[in-house]
Amino acid sequence: MESPLIQLLVLAGIAVFLILRLKSVLGTREGFEKPPVSAAEKRQGRPDLEVIEGGPDRDITDHVEEESPAAQAFASMKRAEPSFSVSEFVQGARGAYEMILMGFENGELDALKGFLAEDVYDSFVEAVADREDKGLTIEAEFIGVRETAVVGAHFDDANNTAEVTMRFVGELTSVVRDRDGEIVEGDAKAVKRQKDTWVFARSMGTDDPNWQLVATDG
Repeated sequence: MESPLIQLLVLAGIAVFLILRLKSVLGTREGFEKPPVSAAEKRQGRPDLEVIEGGPDRDITDHVEEESPAAQAFASMKRAEPSFSVSEFVQGARGAYEMILMGFENGELDALKGFLAEDVYDSFVEAVADREDKGLTIEAEFIGVRETAVVGAHFDDANNTAEVTMRFVGELTSVVRDRDGEIVEGDAKAVKRQKDTWVFARSMGTDDPNWQLVATDG
């Protein structure tokens, strides 16, 4: 009679031993557990790291409204010249603004000729010559660009000509002196804020990367 009972206890002990071993190896699960997430699903859960094909071009929408005429013009520029970057253009236009503005203020136009349309260059030369004839000189110091913004853009598909209108707000000090060196306008200690709207143009897809200033509206 004792033999079956002993065998039962031994079997029960073995069963308990096996259960404990399995739990130590496999661990335990409690409640609802989601199935393992695949690598593809993980990527889908991180849209900030994914480029959505056909989505808005942030290089464009960082500067103009999506689907606006300017945005469509920039998109056409990129199709004509895939390496074109709106952000790089805006940064370059900011630097060109300082260079051209100070070149005009100081009457140093020779270095600017390649960056100005012919009629704009001629008007600058005429203005500098006029103040020289009056015996006026300008002492100017550029402080910085307070604002740079894209106002508009246009692209001519027929000849791949692009135009971008930019608004700048610059800060500088400026003093105008007469032949005797007397100040007739300005204050060397007062920072003047100057607002300009300039239009730059270029033929896209050509070897010449330089944009030219084709119109000004202070």
